[in-house]
Amino acid sequence: MKLIIDTDPGIDDAMAIAYAAAAPEIDLIGLTTVFGNTHVHQSSRNARFLLNKLGLAAPVAEGAAFAMGQSRHAPSEHVHGPEGFGDITDIPEIGANHDMTAAEYLVDMARRHKGEVVVCAVGPLTNIALAMQLDPEFSRNISRLVVMGGAVYCPGNVNPHAEANIYHDARAADIVFATPPETVLVGLDVTLKTLYETADFEALAERSSDMGGFLRDISRFYLKFYKEVGGLEGCGLHDSTAVIACTHEPMFEMVETGLSVVTEGPEIGATRPDSSRPSVRVCRNVDGAGVVHLFTERVASLP
Repeated sequence: MKLIIDTDPGIDDAMAIAYAAAAPEIDLIGLTTVFGNTHVHQSSRNARFLLNKLGLAAPVAEGAAFAMGQSRHAPSEHVHGPEGFGDITDIPEIGANHDMTAAEYLVDMARRHKGEVVVCAVGPLTNIALAMQLDPEFSRNISRLVVMGGAVYCPGNVNPHAEANIYHDARAADIVFATPPETVLVGLDVTLKTLYETADFEALAERSSDMGGFLRDISRFYLKFYKEVGGLEGCGLHDSTAVIACTHEPMFEMVETGLSVVTEGPEIGATRPDSSRPSVRVCRNVDGAGVVHLFTERVASLP
């Protein structure tokens, strides 16, 4: 599977990118970056750092710095740390970004590999909306879009209604869901059923000293947040679960429904069923233990 991950690394993004690098079913052909967990220039730096650490030569195309119609962004430092990797702040600049913007790169790859590319969006959907606006054929040229985002049948995580990725650019998300490509939504309805605990990180680090050790080290900040805010003894494999859904759909129970997104007011970012819109497949349940096991086995194969 030719896969592009649209990402804002981010601790759980780093986990997902490591999984994609290790999965034999996946050919990770590129990363596109977006604001979200970090500022976009940090996202790009972190993405290039991760690819170098993983020994991959895939390009990084930098995308949107802000939500549509906005000119400021406040990163989620309280969740992911000041540089996106928890307490690790000395992250080197390695290489350079692709000369295309993220939207241009997405459109170009979709045209070159028509019907073959899966796009897995694990940050705000700004780049995806921009690609759809840049090329009306983009939605038909990609194989499908898999989105980590939304809280359709469960409470949100930034407010009672909204999940963070959708909340950060509700307008872009609503544009995407208005005329979506073939889409699978992997939201909080399932990702909080894939808890990865401290002991899991320690076991992973024992088997994969370099990458697994790095993920264990950056996760400590993340796990502390989950404990203090949610009372949880682990973190959801949010972004990794979305990447796993790209290749292991039988692990998920899905329902088909159209979606709309609240774009203003106190419930901004809420993802709601909308029968007037084209259907997407929304994940409602997951083999959580299976996802945790698969993540560990794949990533443990890395050095």
